[in-house]
Amino acid sequence: MNHDRLMQVLRRLALEGGARIMEVYGRDDFDVRAKSDDSPVTAADEAADAVISAGLRAAFPDILLVTEEQAATHGQSARDFLIVDPLDGTKEFIHRRGDFTVNIAYVEDGVPVRGVVYAPARGRLFYTDAAGRSVEEEGEFALDAAGPTHPIHVSSPDNDALVVVASKSHRDQATDDYIARYNVADSRSAGSSLKFCLVATGEADLYPRLGRTMEWDTAAGHAVLRGAGGQVVRFDDHQPLTYGKPGYENPFFIALAPGVALRQG
Repeated sequence: MNHDRLMQVLRRLALEGGARIMEVYGRDDFDVRAKSDDSPVTAADEAADAVISAGLRAAFPDILLVTEEQAATHGQSARDFLIVDPLDGTKEFIHRRGDFTVNIAYVEDGVPVRGVVYAPARGRLFYTDAAGRSVEEEGEFALDAAGPTHPIHVSSPDNDALVVVASKSHRDQATDDYIARYNVADSRSAGSSLKFCLVATGEADLYPRLGRTMEWDTAAGHAVLRGAGGQVVRFDDHQPLTYGKPGYENPFFIALAPGVALRQG
């Protein structure tokens, strides 16, 4: 894989998908429907998925593409694949809270090695560069030319004063009970894969997820966190979270800056 070309394509398609999302977001009203698993879907999910899927299939026709909006067709598997959540945080989108993202990642041998997370309503764009190092871009986000970027890196955590980030829409008592096992100086809420990015930038030290997620929800954020020196481990045994699992479903997991003294659940 040519990682220079890969990241140029992923960045551009994330921006194009984000533009489709914001077109719908700017309307006075939009329809919300329920998918077969009762999760919500909007015209923005479908419009972003269409432009991203078409772009990836044109650029990388020989690589398996897995996307949330086409999950019913994902019977095959592969060692290396592209994985997309065109609108992560649909509930945040519906309630106009802004914490939604476009997620695109490339997985090699079960590891998300490159990825982009774009939060169009927040004006934040995170991605791995061709070498796998994570950056945040600033500026106008032109489609064909990256603006100024700065490297991002996880914190050096203080286990006596951790900063924890958790879900806005999916936080529950089990999550609160687990967080209570740590010495927490500050707790933040965020939607979508922005939680991974907050750990990647050092704005948080720890993100536990004790709820159902799919690989397209996490792969891009995981790649960004990995490129910033962070880790994502399974909740049950603290082993690395891997990708390409049957059904693309994740176990509970913990995203963290190295140095956090993990507690057992």
